[in-house]
Amino acid sequence: MRTGSAAAGPYALDIDPVRAGWGYSSLRVLELAPGAQHRFATGESEWIVLPLSGGCTVEADGETLELRGRRSVFSGVSDFAYVPRDAEVRLSSAGGGRFALPGARCERRLAVRYGAAEDVPVELRGSGACSRQVNNFGAAHVFEADRLIAVEVLTPGGNWSSYPPHKHDEYREGAESELEEIYYFEIAPHGATEGFGYQRVSPSGQGKGTDVLAEVRGGDAVLIPDGWHGPSMAAPGHDMYYLNVMAGPGVDRAWLICDHPDHAWIRGSWAEMAVDPRLPLYGTKEIEGPQGVQGAHGLQEAQGAQGLREAGKIQQAGEGEGAK
Repeated sequence: MRTGSAAAGPYALDIDPVRAGWGYSSLRVLELAPGAQHRFATGESEWIVLPLSGGCTVEADGETLELRGRRSVFSGVSDFAYVPRDAEVRLSSAGGGRFALPGARCERRLAVRYGAAEDVPVELRGSGACSRQVNNFGAAHVFEADRLIAVEVLTPGGNWSSYPPHKHDEYREGAESELEEIYYFEIAPHGATEGFGYQRVSPSGQGKGTDVLAEVRGGDAVLIPDGWHGPSMAAPGHDMYYLNVMAGPGVDRAWLICDHPDHAWIRGSWAEMAVDPRLPLYGTKEIEGPQGVQGAHGLQEAQGAQGLREAGKIQQAGEGEGAK
């Protein structure tokens, strides 16, 4: 979905189960001018309010949560808010900003909660040209929800992520989850030059036989009801961000994947290569330096990737949940 093609009302992007033709996953992107506010009913879905840029106040169920947010998705991990189904929500932003609202149809009604940026586990996955950073703010093993799973992935320019290709389009006990997925992209520009990348999805023999090779730019989204997805390819010189939103019918909220048998061998090669030295693009916090708040490369230069790992702020991924 090209940027603007799925806009509706106040939302720059509005994907729900009806529009997507599936059962659970949703994503909205809301743009608020300075001093503006927005109200919405959660209906039968649970939602996370995730700042992409700027901060906001979230009010629901008598609770008021202040989100500090961030300058951009390339400057730091953000705090976030969880709001349950069957609630009325008010968002307001003194300084304005852009806010992602990943959601999922669900049954249980949980409490309104705040997610602190410093509590978000940051993982480095892969190595060499497959190195990427995963911010596991809404992963199944990290933050409680009924059905919603959401993570952020940052891929340095020239690298591949979501690789080897993998799928989660059928339930196999202990081996694979059935999850619908949305990829929402933002691409770092180079000066005045707009960034871009590519996304591949190939048929797995399940579902609709999804087959996609798409150029992606900032604000674009790719819907993945089924199929082997990956790689996500960042053009050289343009770091890639994507937000993954997942949900499905499984009784257990789990993110279990199956690697493509033709390409799974690549995992075995990673131990022989170093992680891309550009990672992490940032840790769990933007930090204050002589030039003010430092983001991506400011944090890396100030502390260094090795220093962040030694401090326990960065985790080296193994064969755990997910494959982004």
